Amino acid sequence: MRFDIISVLPDLLTSPFAHSILLRAQKKGVAEIVVHNLRDYATNKQKSVDDYPYGGGSGMIMSIEPFALCIEKLKSERDYDEVIFMSPDGETLNQTIANQLSTLKNVIILCGHYKGIDQRIRDIFVTREISIGDYVLSGGELPAAVVVDAVVRLIPGVLNDETSALSDSFQGELLDAPNYTRPADWRGHTVPDILLSGHQAKINEWRHDEALKRTQERRPDLLE
Repeated sequence: MRFDIISVLPDLLTSPFAHSILLRAQKKGVAEIVVHNLRDYATNKQKSVDDYPYGGGSGMIMSIEPFALCIEKLKSERDYDEVIFMSPDGETLNQTIANQLSTLKNVIILCGHYKGIDQRIRDIFVTREISIGDYVLSGGELPAAVVVDAVVRLIPGVLNDETSALSDSFQGELLDAPNYTRPADWRGHTVPDILLSGHQAKINEWRHDEALKRTQERRPDLLE
């Protein structure tokens, strides 16, 4: 799967994609993550990518031309399944959306900045808008990194144990059950006996019951 991320601050994305699972996925050739500097597509001498808003008001608006040139160049090289704009007023990212995106081949992600972007970018080029929560960040780079991380780990061949992602929280609409590792007794705090029993069917039943209980307590909305 290939991600092309368009950003005015490409260096901000260097670290998230250079470690752990995302780095491993790229080394395996399972995922390709390419970050494009929006200023490379600016058409003025100053390499500026924003301007004052029509109608007045505070803040600056990202211009249509640099985004259009970059997107059109990318589309001339390959077909894209989605052009995603990271926006606080998009649909809220969840595990279902991550699962859907993990089945795609090529995706463009646009990172906004300043007061916003020219609406025509959204009208003409964007096919999907995604938010990571009901709050506003300084730009779309961190949300883009969140989306890529959530999606890449679901691609077959990325995780060492490919069944691991299937038991994560929100898969199956439930939070994950409590997890334990060695030692079995730490300062009098012990692991539930069922997990030490070796009876896999009963362990699975316990995990499901605990996941349901945790979801009812913490996120009852998921059960509606």
